Amino acid sequence: MVFITSNTYSQCAMCKAVVENGDSGLAKGLNDGIVTLMIIPYILVAIVAFIIWRYYKKNK
Repeated sequence: MVFITSNTYSQCAMCKAVVENGDSGLAKGLNDGIVTLMIIPYILVAIVAFIIWRYYKKNK
């Protein structure tokens, strides 16, 4: 199932129309919201990596 691709349209018609019309403030807000939601997992992974690194450095 991983290698099977198909054209899917997961966003609603309103979201698609807002993104296609990139001049509006709504498109900028939508893009900013997506970036904000993407930042949180990266911060959590960085914190866990730092804790693991510090743990291994301390035990050397």
